[in-house]
Amino acid sequence: MAINDEGEIRELLGQKRRIAVVGASPNPARASNGVLAFLVAQGHNVIAVNPGHAGTTIHGAPVVATLADVEPPAELVDIFRNSEDAETAVDEAIVHGAKAVWMQLGVINDAAAKRADAAGLVVVMDRCPKIEIPRLGLLK
Repeated sequence: MAINDEGEIRELLGQKRRIAVVGASPNPARASNGVLAFLVAQGHNVIAVNPGHAGTTIHGAPVVATLADVEPPAELVDIFRNSEDAETAVDEAIVHGAKAVWMQLGVINDAAAKRADAAGLVVVMDRCPKIEIPRLGLLK
């Protein structure tokens, strides 16, 4: 299983993507809010997933209740959930038809990562695109 493969991360972040941010928050104090704003500013087509705020927008990104509501499907599912809840989000991403799952800093779930890898998804775990994009020299 290839987790956090440098080449795959560069490929994921080097092109404009349709990205679903699961657990996105409208609260500016939350990390998901800042990462979502950063991804939008980088030119990605971002959809926020948060059932409590469906029908609104966060930094111009539409908010939907569930990953199943993201149409067409997102290529990359960025998960802001705790490590245990990431398992459900990864399973939903597999069913959704995503090409990759990205578990944020501190989010580690090896069982979910193995299932995603077995389903053919690129898996990134315990990383943040807001850190990786500048590190890789991919800033817009």
